[in-house]
Amino acid sequence: MSSSTSTAHAVSPDSGRHWTEPGAWRVADGIHRIPLPLPMDGLRAVNVYVIETERGLTLVDGGWAIDEARTLLEKSLGELGFAFTDITRFLVTHVHRDHYTLASVLGAEVGAHVSLGLGDKPTLDLLHAADEVSEDPTLLVLRSAGAHRIAEEWQRFTDGRLPDLGMWGYPDTWLEGDHTLEVGTRTLDAVHTPGHTQGHFVFAERAAGLLFAGDHVLPTITPSIGFEPVPVEQPLRDFMGSLAKVRALPDLTLLPAHGPVAPSSHARVDQLLAHHEVRLELCRDALAGGAATAYDVAGELPWTRHEHRLADLDSFNGALAAMETKAHLELLVARGQATREETDGVVVFSAPSD
Repeated sequence: MSSSTSTAHAVSPDSGRHWTEPGAWRVADGIHRIPLPLPMDGLRAVNVYVIETERGLTLVDGGWAIDEARTLLEKSLGELGFAFTDITRFLVTHVHRDHYTLASVLGAEVGAHVSLGLGDKPTLDLLHAADEVSEDPTLLVLRSAGAHRIAEEWQRFTDGRLPDLGMWGYPDTWLEGDHTLEVGTRTLDAVHTPGHTQGHFVFAERAAGLLFAGDHVLPTITPSIGFEPVPVEQPLRDFMGSLAKVRALPDLTLLPAHGPVAPSSHARVDQLLAHHEVRLELCRDALAGGAATAYDVAGELPWTRHEHRLADLDSFNGALAAMETKAHLELLVARGQATREETDGVVVFSAPSD
């Protein structure tokens, strides 16, 4: 599901250029967007937002702890007349490496306070105990989805790889529940939005009409669902419930982690909810042909705005597709629109019997 303009071609109104163009782009008085590079073929950048206060800078998200991102962040802050030592706080929307790791590293270096959602603590706990974990939990999810070939490829890629814990320090503060935060003279609503990850938060500044949306609401793509090291029972139900929470806020200018600044949080939330209802219907239709695993159903669905088939996706995106389809099927079960049966760790879904 995407908007009419693809992420690859989207121009951001704050810069008048492609949204990944380096710089410190003003989105409001005292707030700038700094796109930082990502070492991946799909998403090319992550937006870090700089909020100026009389006591220093608060950054919403930090970027991926790679040299290219660190160098560009330093240069872009310099364009505003600031340095790393002016950063006093990081508000991290969620624990994924492209948001958290540079915040964790710089926070430790300059003494900046780092906040992260409590729901992401199990992920950090798992990373810190990686040398004691016999098997990546993602493999269990892939096998339960019937994606055995992808699970084998995933295992070959991850075997023996331990995280660099220097990039994965624990935050100074865990964010828990919906509450307000004072950022200089600004008041932000910290809104817990589980789904993309269990600890995801968005930050709304109602007075300025802004939503720092992280990966919860993206303007041109849909966030991945069901991809967490510590699996949860109903990630799609959580995500759609969180979208409803954001829809209940005023209509705000969307400041996303990936993609251009967009004018209406309500419009995009409505599109995302409609998209997932369509996907749920497609999953129901696929089950009409008989019992199937999530991987089987994923093979019947189109993927990306180009409507690729599952067989055309690389292993990583194939894994995301299998896990996201499983999340849709599990929600159909919760709604009473499908049944599930597990045998030898593999879940098979069926249309409900009349």
